[in-house]
Amino acid sequence: MVHIGDSTSIGLMSSAYQPNKENWVDTQYRKVGVREVGTDISGARSIVERWRHQPNAQDAVQAELDRGYRGCWVMAMGTNEAANQAVGGPVSSNERIDLIMKLIGDRPVLWLTVKTQKAHGPYANGEMRKWNAALLDGCMRYPNMRVYDWAGQVEDSWFINDGIHFTTRGYKERGKRIAQALARAFPKQGSSPGECQVRP
Repeated sequence: MVHIGDSTSIGLMSSAYQPNKENWVDTQYRKVGVREVGTDISGARSIVERWRHQPNAQDAVQAELDRGYRGCWVMAMGTNEAANQAVGGPVSSNERIDLIMKLIGDRPVLWLTVKTQKAHGPYANGEMRKWNAALLDGCMRYPNMRVYDWAGQVEDSWFINDGIHFTTRGYKERGKRIAQALARAFPKQGSSPGECQVRP
């Protein structure tokens, strides 16, 4: 599987946040049965906009496809999507999801809901809720899409002072729970649960 993420994923694969690599998200994926793990994580990443000419999420997905990848995906995007929408971004949330899903095709995709502790501004949690609603709508259009409700499980104490990113404990829990949600959404044996939203 391949994990595509923005800055809220950096701590999942960082010794600054996770000194013990047993807690890194790639290890967590392997614990639930994933054989090969790829990660493409970049700060300030969006699906559409590019930060200082760095690859956006579409570029990251396309690069994997160009290498011949045809497996399962985790899309840990949305925080910047919501903020970009709040400041007048011309591409709607539904269109942003469609851009990724059309690239991926019929392969399994797990998206994460997002949450912040911000009350005002483009990163306010009210904006995040709009993105989360768009993810649930996306399941109606794409039968291969599932949504892990991280926003419904993250605890307030797992946020650092900026109200957007996470503590060491937060990233440890985030990695473990994403992997468990992936295994629940797309089990190795048996059929995938029919419901859009999954919990570990």
